Amino acid sequence: MDALDGIIKQSELAINAAEDLTALDLIRVQYLGKKGEITALLKNLGTLSPEARPQFGQIINQAKEHVENLLTARRNTLEVAALNQQLQSETIDVTLPGINSTVGSLHPLTRSLQRLIEIFHSLSFKVIEGPEVETEYYNFTALNTPEHHPARAMHDTFYFADGRLLRSHTSPVQIHYMQNHEPPFRLIAPGRVYRRDSDMTHTPMFNQIEGLLISESGSFAELKGLLQSVLEQFFEKKLDIRMRPSYFPFTEPSAEVDVAWRSEDPTEHSRIHTKWLEILGCGMVHPNVLAACGIDAKRYSGFAFGMGLERLVMLRYGIPDLRLFFENDLRFLKQFA
Repeated sequence: MDALDGIIKQSELAINAAEDLTALDLIRVQYLGKKGEITALLKNLGTLSPEARPQFGQIINQAKEHVENLLTARRNTLEVAALNQQLQSETIDVTLPGINSTVGSLHPLTRSLQRLIEIFHSLSFKVIEGPEVETEYYNFTALNTPEHHPARAMHDTFYFADGRLLRSHTSPVQIHYMQNHEPPFRLIAPGRVYRRDSDMTHTPMFNQIEGLLISESGSFAELKGLLQSVLEQFFEKKLDIRMRPSYFPFTEPSAEVDVAWRSEDPTEHSRIHTKWLEILGCGMVHPNVLAACGIDAKRYSGFAFGMGLERLVMLRYGIPDLRLFFENDLRFLKQFA
């Protein structure tokens, strides 16, 4: 009994002095574990007489229960203290300024494409799409491209083993449409095209917008007026354009369109000067193309035009290197947020 009284007093002092749950658990093991001091007293009951065992067993069990209650009470106290300390350390000061989050934005090519589509929509043009993998017939033959034309060569066009190819322009989309619809129609075909070329101003994959108008009264004068209007709306300023005679297999007559572009030359002390920049190709649709699509070339005529989206965006925003569009450099892209 003297040993038990001493054990109880020592356990009470140790439990009250425990500063954290780890220390409290060590105290539990010391007194109530398999080799604990109170557990050892219970094991020694076998050395007592049968008459004394019940009495002393009850006393030791009461002592064990008393220590367990002390441990539970102290554990609750320590858990509440730990929770309060955690809440205090994690308190949020709602008066502090918020952390700015970066908001994404449209890619300059996407933004510009949407702008051009809106412009053409306002002029009653319909947007059409088509496959990027084409046959030679739709990419070349139906567009009146001769068999010996260099554009058909392997060094200019990406071919597959089965003879199909990656389209080199979006004109095949127009052929598909003309074969399945009756004129008149006004449409544009934006999309990715592929050619074997890569430098500061060319890339193997780029975006193109090709337009087509077929009616009973389509004229070259209407073509020029349309292009003038579209370019001025896109660049948001008055422009001088000129049309130079050119050659495309699918149009006749054909023309290259130049725009008078005012720029500053940093090598000449910010001297402003104007130069002609080629911006797109166009022409009246060749009668052979209409015939290949089952359209009466004597009744209907029309014009077609094609422009590189990257070229327009580079001029609009003063971007010197085409590769910036595809490198995903956030320092570049954030300028268009």
